[in-house]
Amino acid sequence: MTTPADTLLITLTGKDRPGVTSAIFGALAHAGVNVVDLEQILLRRRLILGVLVTAPRDDKRLRQSIEEVAADLGMTVDIEKGIGDNRARREGRSHVTVIGAPLKASAMAAIAGRIADLGGNIDRIERMARYPVTAIELDVSGAEPASLRSQLAREAASLAVDVAVQPASLLRHAVRLIVMDVDSTLIQGEVIEMLAAHAGFEAEVAAVTEAAMRGELDFEASLRERVRLLAGLDASVIDSVYDSIVVNPGARTLVRTLRRLGYRFAIVSGGFSQITDRLAEDLGVHRSRANKLEIVDGKLTGGLVGEVVDRAGKAKALREFAADLGVPEAATIAIGDGANDLDMLEAAGLGIAYNARPVVREMADTSLNVPYLDAIMYLLGISREEIEAADAADGIVTPAPPL
Repeated sequence: MTTPADTLLITLTGKDRPGVTSAIFGALAHAGVNVVDLEQILLRRRLILGVLVTAPRDDKRLRQSIEEVAADLGMTVDIEKGIGDNRARREGRSHVTVIGAPLKASAMAAIAGRIADLGGNIDRIERMARYPVTAIELDVSGAEPASLRSQLAREAASLAVDVAVQPASLLRHAVRLIVMDVDSTLIQGEVIEMLAAHAGFEAEVAAVTEAAMRGELDFEASLRERVRLLAGLDASVIDSVYDSIVVNPGARTLVRTLRRLGYRFAIVSGGFSQITDRLAEDLGVHRSRANKLEIVDGKLTGGLVGEVVDRAGKAKALREFAADLGVPEAATIAIGDGANDLDMLEAAGLGIAYNARPVVREMADTSLNVPYLDAIMYLLGISREEIEAADAADGIVTPAPPL
């Protein structure tokens, strides 16, 4: 076993350039030492390289060799003797993702303070994205994940940032099923309101929809009330509404990127299958479930066909899709914004409230309040650079980020 007295910590700092790591390890190789620990950080082309090695019997020659290499590279070096290896991470390991637009230093200070208050230690920090939002991931140990989530959720609300806490486990690296709500989650706006606009009842339907999404009305009863107002509409309005749908920013990137990794996708909606089935096909989503508008002689009757997909129905769909696709329920992710998504969010391994009503944000595992659906990938440990590299390999050009 290596003791502190047997080690040297070599810390190299300076402008990054090709060959730095190679040059340092070349000098270490000549000294015949063993590598005990290693960490390298690159920040705005500034490199910090730390190498913990076993100390040779006479370290004077090694020190001289390392200092000469550093001088040739135009970098500074610090060599300390008797630095022990990192302690093993404690129990209570979590991934904490912080997202802001912008992300202020005061917010990071507050979050780091709450982690420390709970006895947590930040073992690693990595930037996941710098635009269009800033996303930072912290690996934390020593704090119970549920307590950490509760404390940081309150802190995030006061700081106007998003903070997600997930227990560290192998699930994060597994193939997962992502189940998304449609209206105001996958797409902008509510399809039933778009249809109602053609019938002259948009304002009335919008008011009922908003109350239902806040959990103030029974979903099925309110849905049937709204659908009755569509009676007599020509079925062709469905095509017109579909053509006017705007998919939320980042939705296509989310599906495209995670499908490359073998993820499965489903959409579950309190809306209508005449829209969602086409949307699923367009986006490459594997499963779809929604309510079905009754159409007779080319006209909407104001009724529905079959069982209503309500709050309980969404959770049921998630479980059935997971079983059908062979994905454990613990490896599912649900994304929604309204009260009728709550059972689905609770049933999933990770429930995400996306630009959601307050009642949903309070009960979900985590919440995102940025207008980019692909920010969800930062919660999965996937960086913006990795997303863009995968797109570039497929010939998809991403606009250059701001400097």
